[in-house]
Amino acid sequence: MTALSVSTSSAASLRADALVVGVAKGPKGMLLAPGAEAVNEAFEGKLAEILGTLGATGAEGEAVKVASPAGLKAALVLAVGLGEAAEDGYELEALRRAGGVAARTLAGAKKAALALPAESAEQVEAVALGGLLGSYSYGTYKANGVGKEPVGELVVLTARKGSKDAKAAVERAAAIGEEMNRARDLVNAAPNDLTPKSFAAIAQAAGKEHGLKVEVLDEKALTKGGFGGLLGVGAGSANPPRLVKVAYTHPKAKASLAFVGKGITYDSGGISLKPAGHNETMKCDMAGAAAVFAAVVAAKRLGLAVNVTGWLALAENMPSGTATRPGDVLRMYGGKTVEVLNTDAEGRLVLADAIVKAGEDAPDVIVDVATLTGAMVLALGTRTFGVMANNDELRDNLHTLAGEVGEQSWPMPLPADLKKGMTDSTIADLANMGERMGGGLVAGLFLQEFVTEGTDWAHLDIAGPAFHESAPFGYTPKGGTASAVRTLVRFAEQTAANGKA
Repeated sequence: MTALSVSTSSAASLRADALVVGVAKGPKGMLLAPGAEAVNEAFEGKLAEILGTLGATGAEGEAVKVASPAGLKAALVLAVGLGEAAEDGYELEALRRAGGVAARTLAGAKKAALALPAESAEQVEAVALGGLLGSYSYGTYKANGVGKEPVGELVVLTARKGSKDAKAAVERAAAIGEEMNRARDLVNAAPNDLTPKSFAAIAQAAGKEHGLKVEVLDEKALTKGGFGGLLGVGAGSANPPRLVKVAYTHPKAKASLAFVGKGITYDSGGISLKPAGHNETMKCDMAGAAAVFAAVVAAKRLGLAVNVTGWLALAENMPSGTATRPGDVLRMYGGKTVEVLNTDAEGRLVLADAIVKAGEDAPDVIVDVATLTGAMVLALGTRTFGVMANNDELRDNLHTLAGEVGEQSWPMPLPADLKKGMTDSTIADLANMGERMGGGLVAGLFLQEFVTEGTDWAHLDIAGPAFHESAPFGYTPKGGTASAVRTLVRFAEQTAANGKA
């Protein structure tokens, strides 16, 4: 695991395998970003000229190496692109991505110093978090590991002498980044290893480690309690479902939040089997539960003055002689009945049970997170998640918070006219499918039916950004991304600071 630290030492005097500086695209060509001054002096003021000769332009994602001169104690200088030059300070997301590119490029190094623009505590945190996330690799199943080991230590250089907030910023980055990487590990795990039972065991182990209260409802408890959604989805699998409650409480908390995560550890579609080419990445269908789990642990590690409870709705959706059929009717937790028209619309069924259960604790806000619909990917692409809510102010706030922490989101409506297709079932209270057009919104409307009256609720559909199938970029690796973790943590921080949700 990559270690993080902060230093006020000069870049010229710090011993490291590599020094990282930022470069940007200016109106008249490439520019050195703040933080590179001491390194440039070691190059007798010619660093920009040398980098330009090597092809550097300052474009985002760019990484150019050059051997260090005698005046530096690091063997290598790495210039990473920040994009367009900024006179009033670089955006935090640009710094996160630059830190990520640097860490990924320097895999195998024992120590690297990041001399990127880091004059404020927020900038220090951004560089550190990007570096930690960019250093991530997953080699659990590879005989020879992942090739080059992740960089051993990242030192963020800052001029904030005598200030404790820089150290606190790095510690915060470590807490969030390590939990995001935990979520990534869960998403990347093979589905024959990560079953509902083993996921629950991982949550229990984390509970013991961090002092969280963890409760697990197994198939017997779910049957006794009448959790028809979880049981119905898991009926076709040899691996029975689980509902896991992970609770963090703070003695000074004045508000409580419930986070509910979809945890389909593998989704074949059930009897409504997915077509060839759509099954291979369905181990990622538990990314919502992974995000919720990571966010609760991060809230505990940060000591936030808010009560946060995570609900992990875990099941495996498989076809077999015992599987739920299209046309079956499930009696959900809380008593409502649902006619199952498509067994591949299973995420909303497990979430519905968990949302009702979460509502019994009377939280101030419920937020569910799920890789719920392909329709949301069609609407927003692979890097943006949709935000729906029964309260426009809550929806817009979550969208704003996501942007602040570097996650792309977009507010989506819940049009009442789309409910008709679900409520037209002739034999049940609801159908689990409605109109085909607007399918992502229909799914949100379905979930809204299970929210306790008077409770504020939001739904994050992370189907697009939860699993990245293309080449890595910035601090985002190929595979699990830990989408929505930062948004949930930021919302918990805001709630703690305000004393209300």
